[in-house]
Amino acid sequence: MADERPVAGPRARHRHEEDFPIEWERDHYVTRREFAKFLTLGSGLLAAANVLMAIVGRLWRPAAPVAARIGRSADVPPGGSMLFRYPTPEDPCIVLREGTGELRAYSQICTHLSCAVVHRPDRDELFCPCHRGSFSTTEGRPTAGPPTRRLPRIRLEERGGEIFAVGVEA
Repeated sequence: MADERPVAGPRARHRHEEDFPIEWERDHYVTRREFAKFLTLGSGLLAAANVLMAIVGRLWRPAAPVAARIGRSADVPPGGSMLFRYPTPEDPCIVLREGTGELRAYSQICTHLSCAVVHRPDRDELFCPCHRGSFSTTEGRPTAGPPTRRLPRIRLEERGGEIFAVGVEA
């Protein structure tokens, strides 16, 4: 085994430091040129990723949701509501019947922080209890609280006394 005693000199160095000299002061130094290369390469990669995402977003279109039966028309009285899931079993929605008899449906997920909205027929609103936000039942637009975007609307069709969800308007 090699001698590990320090070698004499102004700063005592071990034998392995002589065999493998590393100038620690210069080892962590980054030149301006290296830094500029890093920034240029990083910016170029981010720009290329954005372009790629834009191209993929334009070319890839999700499949159109299929029509799904929600329930019977008689199950939703005027001023009442009913919960359902559309277009997937993980997407909660709510259907409302206005006093005029017209049906409207919206996603039940608040656009602020994804809490579930509930129907308040006495105030004619969809209410988010998490942060006290509310939405209009006629358009799904926010009327109070922190939400700034409208609720996604679910397109409905009535066929032979049955209610079907046929699409989503973002």
